[in-house]
Amino acid sequence: MTSALILHPGLVLIGGALLLPFLRGTARSAAVLAIPALALISLWLLPEGELWRIAWLDYELTPLAVDKLARLFASIFALMALIGGLFALRQENRLEVPAAYVYAGSAIGVTLAGDLISVFVFWELMAVGSTLVIWSAGTPAAWAASRRYVAVHLAGGMILFAGITGHILATGELGFTAMETDSVAHWLILAGFLINAGAPPLSAWLPDAYPEASWSGTVFLSAFTTKTAVYVLLRGFPGTEILIWLGLFMIFYGIVYALLENDMRRILAYSIVNQVGFMLVGIGIGTEMALNGAAAHAFTHIIYKALLLMSAGAVLAATGRRKCSELGGLFHSMPFTTLCGTIGALAISSFPLTSGFVSKSMVTQAAIDGHLQSVWLLLAAASAGVFLHAGIKFPWFVFFQRDSGLRPPDPPASLRWAMGLFAFLCIAIGVWPQPLYALLPYPVDYAPYTAAHVITQLQLLLFSGLAFFVMLDALKRTPTITLDVDWLWRVAGPAIARSAHEIWQEARARLAEASAARAAAVGALLARHRQPGGLLLRSWPSGGMALWVMVMLLANLLFYYLG
Repeated sequence: MTSALILHPGLVLIGGALLLPFLRGTARSAAVLAIPALALISLWLLPEGELWRIAWLDYELTPLAVDKLARLFASIFALMALIGGLFALRQENRLEVPAAYVYAGSAIGVTLAGDLISVFVFWELMAVGSTLVIWSAGTPAAWAASRRYVAVHLAGGMILFAGITGHILATGELGFTAMETDSVAHWLILAGFLINAGAPPLSAWLPDAYPEASWSGTVFLSAFTTKTAVYVLLRGFPGTEILIWLGLFMIFYGIVYALLENDMRRILAYSIVNQVGFMLVGIGIGTEMALNGAAAHAFTHIIYKALLLMSAGAVLAATGRRKCSELGGLFHSMPFTTLCGTIGALAISSFPLTSGFVSKSMVTQAAIDGHLQSVWLLLAAASAGVFLHAGIKFPWFVFFQRDSGLRPPDPPASLRWAMGLFAFLCIAIGVWPQPLYALLPYPVDYAPYTAAHVITQLQLLLFSGLAFFVMLDALKRTPTITLDVDWLWRVAGPAIARSAHEIWQEARARLAEASAARAAAVGALLARHRQPGGLLLRSWPSGGMALWVMVMLLANLLFYYLG
């Protein structure tokens, strides 16, 4: 098979995105579904190996290379684009879906890139596509959030570029392989990856930006940026111990803020940070079991998180409301949406017979196998916290709490089909995980449904559920907002900039005033000397003028001989 006959799945999506603006009606709807389907089919027709090689300067680029890990992530990205496109068929904004397909195609491009230059090119194109998805919501809040979002990601891109440049200069190699944190360049590459993963101290870009997208845009945003970061960390920094502790921080950071939050989509955005934390812990542990667990959890997370955000998006599209304090009782008129949201909530909580159980438990098992007792205890506590904020809080306050009096119907058929397909996958993978395990990069020797695994998880979930209802009054939300570190660049930074501008303007005005006064004084002095009797119009004796002429001549001779 020659490279000329091989389609790049990422470029299929990007090229299709450029075609969509020229289509209307049924043709456009058909193309929205056909483009990602073609990308998925073309992906599975690819053999493993380095399939494209391009000469560039003195180097050889490999923009298309396939192995098991790359195929796993590219497959779920293409599937997410397909089901996300189905969910967004009724989206009236004509920019969002093309931007989302550029975004998805770029994410696939990162996963299939065999060299760091190709990774960087697709990485930056992904930032452009995701920014346009946020911007396409068309609200002032979305416009402001997109500017903050792109500023963070362009900064991360510059850090990544500096690291890649340093790596190439030091080693002369472009290949994207595992690296050690043994140089400044590699630390910069790690930092660039972690920014997209939502790691501290910049985690707040995610809940700041994602909830401002449209009811369908947030579904796309949940899938690609953070999971692409998980992929590059899996390939580039497996076994890097600092990722364990960064991941644990993200887990509990996401839980705390999600429990405090009133906005249903911000709850789920903080939950993304929380779940990516589990993946980082697995990458940091670095064993085959842990890396398989991180990859499997990224796969299942894309499905159940998209399902949760689809149910939230359906509620937002039907009611125009996003605050938990304004919702409740929707199960009366939106039973299908309630069912799908509940399945997603059970999956994110790792309830047995759901997809989250068969993936997340691999990471906790890896901690046990590695004798990391403290890590295992923290992961167990975090599992209970996830059930509190996403497994119970989200569906309870949105669908089941005190009746808000709202009676919107379930969404149109295309939205229901998208939710139904992902709900089915959440259950199917949980009941029969072997097809997923077969896709993982390392051989899997793990049985999720042992008595110990099931009983331990059920105990955690049942006691967490009991705690929720015991503390229900304290957990009820009011119309408030939560302050995160994004306050520094949303509020404090602009306020400081405005104050500095005002101080500078005032200082410049005072300087101009003082300069004008001094110039006026000098002008007055010169004017006096131009008047009769002044210095310039005064009569001078000829002897005095001769003396000054002689002084000037002597000075000229002195400088001449000294020179």
